[in-house]
Amino acid sequence: MKSLLIATRNLGKVREFREILGSDWQVLSASDLPHLPEVIEDGATFEENSVKKARECSAHFAGLVLADDSGLEVDALAGAPGVYSARFAGEPADDPKNNQLLLQKMEPVEEDRRGAQFVCVLSLARDSELLVSFQGKVRGRITRQPSGKAGFGYDPLFVPEGYQESFAELGGEIKHRISHRARAMEQMISYLKTNA
Repeated sequence: MKSLLIATRNLGKVREFREILGSDWQVLSASDLPHLPEVIEDGATFEENSVKKARECSAHFAGLVLADDSGLEVDALAGAPGVYSARFAGEPADDPKNNQLLLQKMEPVEEDRRGAQFVCVLSLARDSELLVSFQGKVRGRITRQPSGKAGFGYDPLFVPEGYQESFAELGGEIKHRISHRARAMEQMISYLKTNA
């Protein structure tokens, strides 16, 4: 069985990666390896943060390391929260507080201006060297109140284009087909099939 280290301690992301990759892969997370460093995400873009995490963690792990940096870009907020998505409402990261702050900022915004997109950049590294990066995006809109219990992060507030339900209502089966992470993973899996 092939093994892959996901350079995150975000259990929601790890669960999604395991579900998308399936049983062909043994997926480890940063939580499984206490000696891994906490990487400071100080990049200006998702790609900068993703590459930095992949390279730094791969210096401490003998094998493939996959790093994800992803977040929500809201049109009416000039792309915010962007790379600050996880800590939009401050540290420590807290999904309910982030969602509450986003709803407050979006409260005066009219329906036709509530567009947004989730962005995911995946970077794969080995021995501190970047191998490849892939990007996935999904467009949608921000709702006026949270709905649904599945997913994590901003999922209860984001309705993808072509649907009436939020990511938190659609559940894993649909989300893993159409999400930003699923689209980046599709490219990554294709790469791994011929290069891993």
